[in-house]
Amino acid sequence: MPTVNPTRMELTRMKGKLATATRGHKLLKDKRDELMREFLDLVRENKRLREKVEEGLERANKNFVLARSTMSDEAVKVSFMAPKQELTVNVGSQNVMSVNIPRFTTQTRTSDENDIYSYGLAFTSSDLDTAVASLAELQPDLIKLAETEKSCQLMAEEIEKTRRRVNALEHVMIPRYQENIKYISMKLDENERSSQIRLMKVKDMMLEETHHYKEKNAEMHPADVAEVDD
Repeated sequence: MPTVNPTRMELTRMKGKLATATRGHKLLKDKRDELMREFLDLVRENKRLREKVEEGLERANKNFVLARSTMSDEAVKVSFMAPKQELTVNVGSQNVMSVNIPRFTTQTRTSDENDIYSYGLAFTSSDLDTAVASLAELQPDLIKLAETEKSCQLMAEEIEKTRRRVNALEHVMIPRYQENIKYISMKLDENERSSQIRLMKVKDMMLEETHHYKEKNAEMHPADVAEVDD
């Protein structure tokens, strides 16, 4: 049984809460549906990027294996000891349905494309050059993949929180307010019926008392009635 005070003021308050909860439930459902749409788009993009990156890494690894087969370990290590290029990743954010998803931008120290080679081309194999070039081409997709995967994670967490709120409103809060409103309305109707019954009984008693008084006066002797009137 609900533990609420069955008054009209409480009934008005509960109806206001029910209206607010119903409106919030609709807004949260719309938000959840839009989040799901955005999430599915991100998942499809993430799948495409991952397949592309894995294919590129596999190709680059094959080129590195070929380079290692024609070069000594010392030569390979010396080739990468003094890198020329430097990559800076700037992290920003974008608000999508109240979720701050990351936005990564990159900046290189120089704009020369040949700065990706930290060694002299005359002393290395062409397979090593191909491997380095393939990794450089793959770098934007790697950054985009990291951005997309983090966005998917944040979006999934927000979807789960929104889903819990929707379920709490739909299965707990709204039914509770409806039950309280029903209980208060029932109690108020019961009190109103009781008041009407009491009023009807009082009216019947007054009518009965008036009726007996008239009968008593009618049974009295005319002289007694005159004496009473005097």
